[in-house]
Amino acid sequence: MYSPTTKIIDIGKRPIDDYVFEAIISFQEGVDNIILKGRGDFISRAIDVYWALKDRLGNSIELVDIEIGSERVRGRMRSYIALKIRRKY
Repeated sequence: MYSPTTKIIDIGKRPIDDYVFEAIISFQEGVDNIILKGRGDFISRAIDVYWALKDRLGNSIELVDIEIGSERVRGRMRSYIALKIRRKY
């Protein structure tokens, strides 16, 4: 479904800066696309991570796609948001 140069970062309880740092390191290691995925209570946190990353990297990244849906997790349906961002060259 995703290209080999895509990394999915699942957003959870860790501090927002941890996810921003993970994304920056991934870009430096050659990953072209990152998907920030927040489920349930962490949907708004995924958006916060995107804006913190945008503040840090500015115009060197772009928001490519936003996917909103639900998926079955441990037998329950959970809402999610997936923000696909790409590094500009």
